[in-house]
Amino acid sequence: MINKVVANADEAVKDIPNNAVLMLGGFGLCGIPENCISALLKTGVTGLTCISNNAGVDDFGIGLMLKTRQVKKMISSYVGENAEFERQLLSGELEVDLIPQGTLAERIRAGGAGIPAFYTPAGYGTEVAEGKETREYDGKMYLLENWLKADFALVKAWKGDTSGNLIFKGTARNFNPMMAAAGKITIAEVEELVEPGELDPNHIHTPGIYVQRIFQGKDYEKRIEQRTTRLK
Repeated sequence: MINKVVANADEAVKDIPNNAVLMLGGFGLCGIPENCISALLKTGVTGLTCISNNAGVDDFGIGLMLKTRQVKKMISSYVGENAEFERQLLSGELEVDLIPQGTLAERIRAGGAGIPAFYTPAGYGTEVAEGKETREYDGKMYLLENWLKADFALVKAWKGDTSGNLIFKGTARNFNPMMAAAGKITIAEVEELVEPGELDPNHIHTPGIYVQRIFQGKDYEKRIEQRTTRLK
């Protein structure tokens, strides 16, 4: 059996080259591959195209790679928490494709499922529709959207086994499972790494067939983007 376990994030990402296309899982700051991002900062790889629901914040997540100018292009949906992203976008330093969140999710899912294109009503009649094929179904207009795939998918799971089977927890289940299927090489960092047979098969979200490298992460911060409190 192929040994998928690597020692740490540094070993997992060491062969990611300049100009690679990456998918980075998670929703907001929940379930993002923190260790892999930290390792990429150390490699100094540049020219990256990053496909992610969000762009992190200025001092965490993808925001750290934006600050070091390692990201050439962002393909994402929600970017409102990152001032450096906004600055680079408005100055023309960063290429950006903003995609409706549901469309982004489905394009990634389609990439993992081997479906090259599909029609969706989201975005019709807006700037999103510019240059895209349209078609009418049952009196409603739809846009043709293409799949999204990546050279490397970086995902973060709650639990995983050494065969690459993954379980995601709560909000971290957004985007991570579909990205795991859409990467040519999928790297999974997990909070808890166990032996095969220790995970309940009925609870596995991503089968190990989609994962090529896995390691147990450490020092997770689990940040909150906007912490709101109130007095009783």
